[in-house]
Amino acid sequence: MSADRGKISEISVNRKGLRDFQIAERLEAGLELKGTEVKSIRAGFANIQGAFARVENGQLWLYGMDVREYEKASFSQHEPKRSRRLLVSRRQIDRLFGLSQIKGNSIVGLRLYWKGHLVKVELGVGSGKEKGDQRADLKARAVHREVQREVSQFNRSRG
Repeated sequence: MSADRGKISEISVNRKGLRDFQIAERLEAGLELKGTEVKSIRAGFANIQGAFARVENGQLWLYGMDVREYEKASFSQHEPKRSRRLLVSRRQIDRLFGLSQIKGNSIVGLRLYWKGHLVKVELGVGSGKEKGDQRADLKARAVHREVQREVSQFNRSRG
């Protein structure tokens, strides 16, 4: 096994997905991609903003991920917003199907990353947050940031 296989580097993050959903469970899935898509992703032209997954006909599909067309492709080109099949086990598909049937739950694409030479997507199963929940999270983050600032300032003065 090569030492390069475990190396992870991020391609794209769905910040709105993390902000708008209360994520209960996360899992990693592989993506079924065409050659021009891989080259376009390698060039940095992928966006997972607004991506979500659905179980259809016993398979897991990712919708809404945008991979720009590869400029140097000769004759065959991919569709930028096409649905892409996710590669997960049968047991995981059955579990995700059960979780997604619960009212209010969704399967959201959280981030896209390289794991060695493979492109992986991190999925999150969660329910949508209310506006009040989002405000509470923002307030808690602001308080935490202020506390960290004060601690840092105190430590600097003690030098």
